[in-house]
Amino acid sequence: MTPDFPTRISFDEAAEIIDRVAASRRLSPERIPLQRGLGRVLAEDVVAPIALPNFDNAAMDGFAVHGLPMPERGWQLVGEQFAGVDRGLVLAPGQASRITTGAPLPAGAEAIVIKENARVEGDRLYTDQVPSANDHIRRAGEDVQPGTRLLSAGDVLTPARLGLAAALGLPELSVARRPTVAVFTTGDELRPPGQALAPGEIHDSNRALLQTLLLAEGLEPVAWPILPDDPARIAAMLEDAAFSFDLVITCGGVSAGEKDHLPALLQARGETHFWKVRMKPGMPLLLGRLGESLLLGLPGNPVSVLATFLTLGRRLVDGLQGRAEPRTRWRAKLTEGVHKRHDRREFMRGRLQVDEHGQLLVVPDAATGSHRLAAAAGNDVLLVLPEGAGEFPAGAVVDCLPCAAGRG
Repeated sequence: MTPDFPTRISFDEAAEIIDRVAASRRLSPERIPLQRGLGRVLAEDVVAPIALPNFDNAAMDGFAVHGLPMPERGWQLVGEQFAGVDRGLVLAPGQASRITTGAPLPAGAEAIVIKENARVEGDRLYTDQVPSANDHIRRAGEDVQPGTRLLSAGDVLTPARLGLAAALGLPELSVARRPTVAVFTTGDELRPPGQALAPGEIHDSNRALLQTLLLAEGLEPVAWPILPDDPARIAAMLEDAAFSFDLVITCGGVSAGEKDHLPALLQARGETHFWKVRMKPGMPLLLGRLGESLLLGLPGNPVSVLATFLTLGRRLVDGLQGRAEPRTRWRAKLTEGVHKRHDRREFMRGRLQVDEHGQLLVVPDAATGSHRLAAAAGNDVLLVLPEGAGEFPAGAVVDCLPCAAGRG
């Protein structure tokens, strides 16, 4: 029987569905103080309420002068202007005043003679390096004019952007609420690290892997107990989480084996948006709705968890927050050829290098098995090989996605 949901779809089709689903469930905005804003996604535009700078001021310590070039007897010193209080100084032609960086510019000042180039003799100022008009002066509004849109909804807040908001006098910003996320790993064979293993058991690596991937995105995932291979208990635990979290992410149990219960559970108790994506690794990816939550079912092999989260899971998290800025992607030359035998889009592991000419190179890793976690730990990018079998010779340029925390 043909399923009533998309299956075995292309990577691009899966991305389109994720974008559409995320847009329909966009998270509500909240206002936060600037110090909590790093990495958050703006929910509304930022329009400048004031000019930057908001007054003419000195860019260097030294002397504000009126009259260029330097008068034959130098400039007459008539006062001083320090940062913090505008003393309302007015310079007549041939006059100068002491000034510090950021201090309001006296009326009539045409340039700043920097302190290192100045020579004071009595009440006269001299210099061997006469400035040109406007040297070392910051004019009001030269950086920002009032009413200018400086940041847009969907922008990600960086330290520089938060500093800009502070300079504009904005104590807080409207940002998208971050999704709450419940994390599940599945399988009777899993045991937490630190527990002794019986024959046939393995340590649960996916929990640490997925939690830290989410932490790197600024989220605060909540890890639930390991799901047993029991359909009734899986349903009870997932439905409990689905009414408390925006997003439930599972690892394992999404393929077509005897113990892969999640696809049938979602079809019976929720809604399936798609199942199976033509990508390597990670083909049995599952997206749907359960209760009030979205459910993203990742495959069970750890490298598949890494690849599917970085390529599509993170896209879902971004879409829920309305992120408009694309993720980092590099272009690099292969150091050796790759022979691709299948027609799925492949995300191969690799490591970036830079040659003596500044050319970005990528070394593909021959360990392509989706269980090869040690190989993945030694690499820092995913090479993107497009759909279709083919040859990628040494020197071919490929897209590379960073897979280290903080580089996306």
